[in-house]
Amino acid sequence: MIAGEVLLLALRILLAMLLYTFLAALFFLLWRDLRRSAGRETIPREEMRLVVVKAGERGPEPGTVFPLQEVNSLGRAPSSTIRLSDPFVSSHHALITWREGRWWLEDLGSKNGTTLNDEPVTRPTVVDSGDLIGIGKVVFRIEAGE
Repeated sequence: MIAGEVLLLALRILLAMLLYTFLAALFFLLWRDLRRSAGRETIPREEMRLVVVKAGERGPEPGTVFPLQEVNSLGRAPSSTIRLSDPFVSSHHALITWREGRWWLEDLGSKNGTTLNDEPVTRPTVVDSGDLIGIGKVVFRIEAGE
């Protein structure tokens, strides 16, 4: 009977040690990850804007300027950052985001597609100043902000 109790106590101590070892390893990994992310320099966002070059059927007038934020959704949905009324624009048509020190354009599975310099956008693509972005029948030129 005593041997069984000693064995049970030893197993409990071993289980507690394993649990504390696991928790210590978890906290160490979290601490290391936080230190790495805090040490990274953030690249300041390059000020850019979209200028309407060609209006759609009910799109914004040519020359209309939309300053870009860090995340910009383009579409007909009321929640879109840049709301377009053109019937060829999907509710959630495209996304322009600042990440990794660059501006990226991504089609969100729109019915009529998104183009960059008259080429279809099939995956997230880097955009630069002077590029033409087609959303439905609306065409934008991306420019450096003022």
